[in-house]
Amino acid sequence: MGMNDQRLPQELRELFADGGRGRTLALPMPAGELVWPDPGFARPDRPAFWMSDGPAGARVWSRFRSEHARSGLWPVLLDESAQPWATGQVAPDDAAQIEHFTADGFMSEVWQEWVAQVPAEALTELEPYGALCPGLAPPGALVAEPGAVADWLAGELAGRGMPLGLAAVDRSADALAVMGWQGALHHNEWMVPLAAVVRSWEERFGARVVSLGFNTLDLSVAAPPAELDHALHVAAEHWAFCPDNVVQGAGDLRGYAAQIAGAHAWSFWWD
Repeated sequence: MGMNDQRLPQELRELFADGGRGRTLALPMPAGELVWPDPGFARPDRPAFWMSDGPAGARVWSRFRSEHARSGLWPVLLDESAQPWATGQVAPDDAAQIEHFTADGFMSEVWQEWVAQVPAEALTELEPYGALCPGLAPPGALVAEPGAVADWLAGELAGRGMPLGLAAVDRSADALAVMGWQGALHHNEWMVPLAAVVRSWEERFGARVVSLGFNTLDLSVAAPPAELDHALHVAAEHWAFCPDNVVQGAGDLRGYAAQIAGAHAWSFWWD
């Protein structure tokens, strides 16, 4: 078997429901191990992900990213490795569940629920939309290849010394559900609808999942909104996805829009 036609190592095959049939990986594996969910969180029939023992550099991340089409393994830099990753505080879901949700439906539901429970004066933080959910923003224009932008962001983040996670997913957004990440638990109890939102951002803005933390998410963005009005519309989506980013950051949609216009990285943090 040649270097370019190597079956996945046995431990990585365990991540796939079909045993990784037809998957190959022409890369040396760092030291690491499979991570199973703590029984208190979930009882799946297979591990949630694989995690390296030590920090992964940007080059390692990029090499695994470039092999994704063949290996079926998406690399994720794992911030705050002791919790939840190393302790298995994760609740994996089947990626097939994501297909039952849409970004538009999630945004509308969050908007309506919030508007129904806050005083009228609180709507000022959602100006110019107020109580009326604007729906999804139009797509951005690609200014770079999404994989290349993801590699760039991995290079920016790798200096934190984060270990590498490998998730058995067809696309990066699905890692949120398949790895059992619980970072947005205080905003939304189930991560599957959030993965549907990130899928939509993959398609409209060339987004890719690069890093996950205890309550953080970092996405690369190859087609960011360039004009302020477009960024304002995208900011409304970000508010529905992660209100803390807006409210505890810029304070309102207009200020937040100015921050993300033309930005090739979107970072989210949930309180």
